Amino acid sequence: MLTSTTRIIAAVVAAAVTLPLTAGAVTRTATFDISMKIVADCSISAAAMDFGQSQGMLSTAVTTSSNISVTCTNTTPYNVGLNAGTGTGSSGTTRYMSGTGSSAGAVRFNLYQTPGAGAWGNTQGSDTMSGTGTGSLQTLTVYGEIPAQATPAPDTYKSTVTATVYF
Repeated sequence: MLTSTTRIIAAVVAAAVTLPLTAGAVTRTATFDISMKIVADCSISAAAMDFGQSQGMLSTAVTTSSNISVTCTNTTPYNVGLNAGTGTGSSGTTRYMSGTGSSAGAVRFNLYQTPGAGAWGNTQGSDTMSGTGTGSLQTLTVYGEIPAQATPAPDTYKSTVTATVYF
């Protein structure tokens, strides 16, 4: 037969067994670092420049423009240069478009950072365009001009210019 004291002890033991052990639990923790390194980086793309498809005599200057898109990491200084292009006789900032058909002729053209200013070239610190990255896309305008010149034979004239971002 259970006495009242035994019943009380049994009730206390039963309650203790069902209580969570959080009151006096021992724990251990560990920390770890999360890191990454951002390095200076840039990307560049360029839109085609088209002086038109119906030019006749080149007795007056023909102008147009296109864009170069540069994205550089924030605070990264950069320079954008334009090479001479692929036209026969092109060198430095002297540029030509060559005939793509039967014409061996060439059309001289100029590229500028601002209309009519000094030619845009590929020599850093001299004739490239400088800027500082913001982490967002920056648009640079390239101004093109075909100066008045002797008109070559009818043909399609072309040059491929490479834009380079130095950082």
